[in-house]
Amino acid sequence: MRILGIDYGRRRIGLAVSDEAAFLARPLDPYLRTRSLQKDLEHLARVAHEFDAETIVIGLPLNMDATKGEMALEVEGFTAQLQELTSARIVVSDERLTSAEAERVLLEGNVKRKDRKLLRDGLAATLILQGYLDSQRFPSEMTFDQHSD
Repeated sequence: MRILGIDYGRRRIGLAVSDEAAFLARPLDPYLRTRSLQKDLEHLARVAHEFDAETIVIGLPLNMDATKGEMALEVEGFTAQLQELTSARIVVSDERLTSAEAERVLLEGNVKRKDRKLLRDGLAATLILQGYLDSQRFPSEMTFDQHSD
């Protein structure tokens, strides 16, 4: 079972896909948006189909106080339209700071500025997807008793 990760952007859409075991995420080439929303949606539905993705995880850019701003509302609309074109289950995942984290990783890796722009979106999608995969394996409800008898 593969899962597709999406980092929504107005110019580029970052993409990532899981392995068959839904254990590890890896980046795909980013998708450069067209002027046609319908073409963009059809392309993403096609990518999900090509990878036989049963689930699509889309990053939801919440504000730092967890409220929904303009971009989060745009992503929700985009998500609803994509759902009409695919049978895959779509979930949204809090993506606060994933782009900043991707930029930090690229800076620490001494990636040149011109190359960072190309890699950032795929890395952000990978972070979104890996976070989701990890949350499925290690649910946040899991607690550890610090007082062992």
